[in-house]
Amino acid sequence: MINHRISKMTISEDVSKRRHFVRQFSVMMPNRVGAFSSLSNLLSRREIDVIGLSVQDSRDATVARLVVNDPDSAEELFMEQGIAYTLSELVVVKMNECGADLKKCLNVLYEAETNLDYAFSLMVQHQGHSLLAMFLEDCEFGASVLNRAGLTVVYEDELLR
Repeated sequence: MINHRISKMTISEDVSKRRHFVRQFSVMMPNRVGAFSSLSNLLSRREIDVIGLSVQDSRDATVARLVVNDPDSAEELFMEQGIAYTLSELVVVKMNECGADLKKCLNVLYEAETNLDYAFSLMVQHQGHSLLAMFLEDCEFGASVLNRAGLTVVYEDELLR
């Protein structure tokens, strides 16, 4: 009975220590002048900085994909303001040598037969290196194969320190 309790405690401790991938907000906005500026100003008033941005535009609407320095506060703000968003996880990789590491990263994902839906660079550096944010079909698997190939995956707690 005691051994059973110990293993349950170990499992729950492992889950709480799990590293989290970088969170991304996708916000649907009207396609009009100043829409993103208004959102940026709203975030700024709460001292939330956009550190990654990808915009997908269409005639009627725009999807802004945002990585911010304080995702918990951003989520709270979006809920308070009634701003519709979705939340997803990104695998972020440190690029030691941009061209060579990008090629290696893409080849590793291809060889592992995992889909890369989209990618964009972040506007911050980690330990003096560029960062590539990727939306993969399976973050755990993608991060695992990238790590095994010698690429460094940067988790949210490391990025937002």
